Amino acid sequence: MSGTLRTRLLVVAVAAAATVLPGAQPAVAIANGENARPGAYPFSVRLTMTGLPADGGGSRDSSCSGALIAPRWVITAGHCFRDASGQRVSRTVAGRTTAVIGRTEINSVAGYEADVVAVHQAGHTDVALAELADPVPGITPIRLATTPPEPGEVLRLTGFGLVDGPNGIGPAERMQTGRFVVGAVGDTLLEASGHAPRQDTSPCRHDSGGPYFRESRDREPVLVALVSTGPGCPHPGPDMSARVDNLAEWITATTTERTGPPWSLIGTAALLIAAGLLGGLTIARRARR
Repeated sequence: MSGTLRTRLLVVAVAAAATVLPGAQPAVAIANGENARPGAYPFSVRLTMTGLPADGGGSRDSSCSGALIAPRWVITAGHCFRDASGQRVSRTVAGRTTAVIGRTEINSVAGYEADVVAVHQAGHTDVALAELADPVPGITPIRLATTPPEPGEVLRLTGFGLVDGPNGIGPAERMQTGRFVVGAVGDTLLEASGHAPRQDTSPCRHDSGGPYFRESRDREPVLVALVSTGPGCPHPGPDMSARVDNLAEWITATTTERTGPPWSLIGTAALLIAAGLLGGLTIARRARR
């Protein structure tokens, strides 16, 4: 890797760990991509945020993309959860955040919906884990890569959001997909450029957190990276994406420590149980008197 390119990846990695780069855009849906086949890539996730605080008051809605990596866990871009100052936070920010899994057409009723009840940010890269209120049945989570990608490797990307149509950039009606070729690979980030259906196929608004994955005819898909930042869309050339193979230890620790009901529910249940026990003790004492 050249010194210039290594420096560029390092600068982007440091900035992405805190917020979105000035001049770079959080990636949005796949411009100049193609419609995903019905039922394809069911592990792909659309995260909808309803009631986000808006600049100057009021509220707004937004969305991101992601992937199901365990029955109750979605992986996405860390900057999908950020406060009014643009800093990544380990909590939901919207009035309601919902994960939609297994749905190719955005306005259909296929697949599953689950509320996001907790967020866990990776400390040094633009990645977050979103904990769901309920496990998702019937959909196989995508496996995580255990080795970094190689320059020249071709990956597939899925996402939801804006697309480049006859009337310009606008909302997608269904999941979009495209293939991308890996360029430089840094310690936490990699570069990926459009490959098919066009060289200017590129992530666009609301693709943040979308999964780049390996695919083959005889093997299950393997998650390699997540959409992080890049120029406005559509465009030729690379976008920056966060590697996931080097997060295996953190992901395993986070998801396996919390395999029971969501902690928010556990806390509520514990309080109710404690209140019940105390109430029972009080009644018993009164009965003895």
